[in-house]
Amino acid sequence: MTEKATMHAISRLVPHGARVLDLGCGDGAMLSYLQRERGCTGYGIEIDDANVLACVRRGVNVVQLNLEEGLAMFGDNSFDLVLQIDTLQHLRNTEVMLRETARVGRAGVVAFPNFAHWPNRLSVLRGRMPVTRRLPYQWYDTPNIRVGTFKDFEVLAHKNALRLIDAFGLQDGREVRFLPNALAGTAVFHFEHA
Repeated sequence: MTEKATMHAISRLVPHGARVLDLGCGDGAMLSYLQRERGCTGYGIEIDDANVLACVRRGVNVVQLNLEEGLAMFGDNSFDLVLQIDTLQHLRNTEVMLRETARVGRAGVVAFPNFAHWPNRLSVLRGRMPVTRRLPYQWYDTPNIRVGTFKDFEVLAHKNALRLIDAFGLQDGREVRFLPNALAGTAVFHFEHA
């Protein structure tokens, strides 16, 4: 999810000059955008060799690390903001990583494909797993370990004592605040530890 409108929508949650940790930063596009447009500093965390190289080429500070191993190398409140953009659905230790996000950052932003988006619901009603722009894989070859919904994350945040600062959906680069669980392909949450 690196299209410019989506990056802009998420970046407005990031304070100017913030120290940012981007978990599962991919090719570094988001962190590069934040450095350029918001004057941010920080690090990306990425496991894939090609993506690490792409980050370096973009001028993004990157640490090659498997997120399944946690964030022990970072102290409490080391960052103003921790991003998890399209990362949670790939992790086995989702809840642990969410707590780690809240520990190392004063605030966090999580975005993931919203499985409750109406086209996905329609596919399931037809007896098939959805294949969409946000979930572009067949059920048998997806890199996603799990799927979640906007409402599911609200429950998970509450369970883990996270206070939601803002929550909305994204669809085609536009913010969706009315019925985001049904009308948005991406769920976005801005939170802090309660």
